[in-house]
Amino acid sequence: MLDLFWVEFKRSWLYLRRYPSEFVGAVVSLSILFLLLFLGARFLAGPGADFGERTEALLVGFLLWTLTLFAYNSLSFGLSEEAQTGTLEQLFLTPYGPIPLFLLRNLAGLGTQLLMLGSIALVLMLLTGARLSFPPFVVLPILTVLIGSYGLGFAMASLALLFKRVQQILGISQFLLIFLLQVPLEGSGWLAKLGYFLPLAPGAHLARQMMSAGTGLDWGLLGLAFLNGLCYLGLGLLIFSRAVRAAKRRGLLFGY
Repeated sequence: MLDLFWVEFKRSWLYLRRYPSEFVGAVVSLSILFLLLFLGARFLAGPGADFGERTEALLVGFLLWTLTLFAYNSLSFGLSEEAQTGTLEQLFLTPYGPIPLFLLRNLAGLGTQLLMLGSIALVLMLLTGARLSFPPFVVLPILTVLIGSYGLGFAMASLALLFKRVQQILGISQFLLIFLLQVPLEGSGWLAKLGYFLPLAPGAHLARQMMSAGTGLDWGLLGLAFLNGLCYLGLGLLIFSRAVRAAKRRGLLFGY
């Protein structure tokens, strides 16, 4: 497994070196997207509007959404890319199996994704004047969000494997992620209670509080966030493994 991880790790950084324009383009386009949303909200709120700490909360939510998109889309887009290049069959014939291969590929590509996320955060902090804190333990709730995102990504990849063209569903579901990452867990309303069971919500809430409000780490909520992420990862892997068997049984995999 270590040799497979090392190969995938070199592959991700080689891709970054050969196509730096995609990296720069992603940083610029996503930064512009946030600025348009931010300036549009300020315009609608009026000239005297002051978001205060909400600017930091919005920025954290946007950064988490960006990181989630990387994890959520990578598997579906990867399957489509491998199918176009004609190497999809080889991936499913590897002795490692498709699930360990895709898990290690996502893990190996995490470094480049975090580099891109850090670049976007730096640009937006300079342009908006927002100040985010990055305590070392904030890595833990972000990790729970990533785990849940990979689970949702495997579930979406199952649809891509069986139905091939799921771009419209993928595009619409990306906006659903915004809702999941912004679900408030404060209060006693039904949405706050439901949020503990929704994917990504507990970890995103904890990361948002730590980075924007500077609060400490809630170990109880962190435990719930890890349990939430692992449950959705397990569910996504189960759905994907059944989709692989169904695709092989129907002859869809090698006729992709």
